[in-house]
Amino acid sequence: MHTILVTGGAGFIGSNFIRHLREKHPTSRILNVDSLTYAGNLENLQAFEQDPLYVFRKVDIRDRPAIDELFTLFEIDDVVHFAAESHVDRSILEPELFLSTNILGTQVLLDVAMCHWKRYPDDKYSREYREDVCFVHVSTDEVYGSLGETGLFTEHTPLAPNSPYSASKAGSDLLVRSYHETYGLPIKITRCSNNYGPYQFPEKLIPLMVHRCMTDQSLPVYGDGGQVRDWLHVEDHCEAIDLVRQNGRVGEVYNIGGHNEKTNLELVRMILQSFDRSDECIHFVKDRPGHDRRYAIDATKMKDELGWVPRYSFEQGLEETIEWYRTHPEWIERIVSGAYRTYERDMYSSVE
Repeated sequence: MHTILVTGGAGFIGSNFIRHLREKHPTSRILNVDSLTYAGNLENLQAFEQDPLYVFRKVDIRDRPAIDELFTLFEIDDVVHFAAESHVDRSILEPELFLSTNILGTQVLLDVAMCHWKRYPDDKYSREYREDVCFVHVSTDEVYGSLGETGLFTEHTPLAPNSPYSASKAGSDLLVRSYHETYGLPIKITRCSNNYGPYQFPEKLIPLMVHRCMTDQSLPVYGDGGQVRDWLHVEDHCEAIDLVRQNGRVGEVYNIGGHNEKTNLELVRMILQSFDRSDECIHFVKDRPGHDRRYAIDATKMKDELGWVPRYSFEQGLEETIEWYRTHPEWIERIVSGAYRTYERDMYSSVE
């Protein structure tokens, strides 16, 4: 049986990826490992609770003995590594947490995978591994820093992170790369643009603005709202990651973008229009420190090597996303009130 370890699977992208795997690979076993920080929500995956090929374990990726035990128990074939502290604003306030989780946690996963996948584990210089194993590290375009008014991020763009969050992700990217170059570990790295879609934690821009529209609140916009982001629907992202996992070249980086550049102000106005509200609802607030001005991804490599192009236009994807939040008001309210935290079961509290 092929077993895929998904770290951070109770989060936004991770939970959508697990749904993708269940649909596209129904005979694979999925092991979801998540420490259930504030952004982890098991309600996102309650449909799979009785699925014998879906297993959840509450484990912090920095817990080396627990991660080692999971590799022993489940004979893991692939790792798809989402688990990370990911909110830029929080990283400005708590940089140490981001460095610890995103870099040291990634190191633990790499070390354990290397030990379990080596054909000759006692030979520290051996570069021979089991066939058909792979470590996919899911990263972000924020590691590239900020673009000018023109140009696109390619896989060869130098890393120039500007926040503690993006610096911690850049550090983990380089660590993953080093394990391939030094030890021969079969790794692949993906870097995506801004994701959106169902189940996104409402501290992020789109669900935050949608929720504030639904509750007749004003909409705060950083600075002048001119920051440009390339928006990628989470389902397109999940399909791309899975293609990289199966068919991407070992040791390579793949940029994944939606080809949908919008300023934050344009995006907020689109959401307001969907709710028949005026621009008077917008209020501009002080910009955050180190706020990158523009991101834009060149995903040519994904298209040329793997045949991937995004299926969603931004207009279609945004409309469907807004409708999902409109028809699931209880989901957002449970996040805002904290009630979603009560869903965690005792049966998930530790590794068996």
